Amino acid sequence: MGKETAQKINKPRAIRRLVIWYKRNSAVTSIVDTAASSAATASNVAGNVVSSAGSVVTTASNVAGNVAGNVVSSAESVVNTASSVVSNASSIAKNTLQPLVFDPLKRLQNNDNILDRVEESQSKRIWIAVDGMGGDYAPGPILEGCLEAISRFPINIKFVGKIEKVKDAAEKTGLAELLENEIDNKRLELIDSGEPIGMNEEATSVRKKKKASINVAMDLVRNNKAEAVYSAGNSGAMMASAIFRIGRLKGIERPAIGALFPTRDQTRPVLVLDVGANTDCKPSYLHQFALLGNIYAKDVLQVQKPKIGLLNIGEEECKGNDLSLKTFELLSSEKSFDFGGNCEGRDVLSGSFDVVVCDGFTGNILLKFLESVGGVLLDILRSELPRGRRGKVGSAFLKSNLLRIKKRLDHAEHGGALLLGVNGICVIGHGSSKSLSVVSALRLAHSAVNHGVMDNLNQLQKLQVLNS
Repeated sequence: MGKETAQKINKPRAIRRLVIWYKRNSAVTSIVDTAASSAATASNVAGNVVSSAGSVVTTASNVAGNVAGNVVSSAESVVNTASSVVSNASSIAKNTLQPLVFDPLKRLQNNDNILDRVEESQSKRIWIAVDGMGGDYAPGPILEGCLEAISRFPINIKFVGKIEKVKDAAEKTGLAELLENEIDNKRLELIDSGEPIGMNEEATSVRKKKKASINVAMDLVRNNKAEAVYSAGNSGAMMASAIFRIGRLKGIERPAIGALFPTRDQTRPVLVLDVGANTDCKPSYLHQFALLGNIYAKDVLQVQKPKIGLLNIGEEECKGNDLSLKTFELLSSEKSFDFGGNCEGRDVLSGSFDVVVCDGFTGNILLKFLESVGGVLLDILRSELPRGRRGKVGSAFLKSNLLRIKKRLDHAEHGGALLLGVNGICVIGHGSSKSLSVVSALRLAHSAVNHGVMDNLNQLQKLQVLNS
């Protein structure tokens, strides 16, 4: 563990050394320019030589393109003549810049998730019930994500859905053999269900469709055959099914959906709740959301003393609507957690708070807005990167950084949100979830179970405020 941690710490230092190496070699810029023009000439010659053969033209263009790319990466031979560069570029690049730059960078990038893998390898294997028919693209991508998650995390899956449809989807996506292997290995079990709850159906449909996949999956948790449940289907239906099947925690009036948002510190996300379960809230609801979020931040996020914030239009305690003013009074008088005061919109991602509470209407708008930020930011960065050959060389060094930025802002990397306040671990996925989102959500479910969240949530009923 010590060696791996040192590698993560030394990564920026190694990258800085590479940059310093390039700056000290002042001839690199002029060499790159000469190499690029020579490569362009070589490409034209290659195209003219084979212009009579239709299929060969494509091959020659590809060869010329490869030569051009390798020549840009080479260093000394370009100074002499363009012809020698073209003939020797491949071997020179292999022996000079490639081992100096790209191999070290590749090794650094491969160490990104070492600590995560070590933590997961030390966790116990648990059973998770999955609503295989919930979501816009179910069951294919849901099944694909489950199979991937089984191989990466210590979990087993009870996949609930119409078995014939699940097997047909496995055949179409080329997952049939892997599915059978996991069934034989007793790491995945198919459980039949009736028709699913549609995305546009009312939440009360869970009472009419008793054999719906979400109800069957929730029953597995109620009967202790699974320790958590995941669904990318109708979130209202999942909440209703959870309340009817496994019940609320004693003293909790309304469950809340808690979503993790990225902050400046990638090791310390902020939990925002509610993000959609309750559009109209009372001050007592938000007070309970803060209590739920405080426990989650302690257990799963491993924050010793989480700082709680109330989303508002200003820092002053006199700001906000009637709901905000009354909630502020309740949170200020609570002694079981650290209330940090009002949190303005600009402070949500600052890392100043560990938990931010708000009504579900405001929280859902905030969540949907954040989902769009990542894509827009990356588009802006791409449009602002320098053009031409020099820009391409510089962009090559920024590629890994841009990918990490995308990963931090991509909602698919977080996968789902916890439904807090019900008597079981329930993870709600985005309706458009595909395999990556499913993998991330199942990891979240495993983490919640493995850290004993339910044990501590059940202790809430002992608080006087919940029994008054």
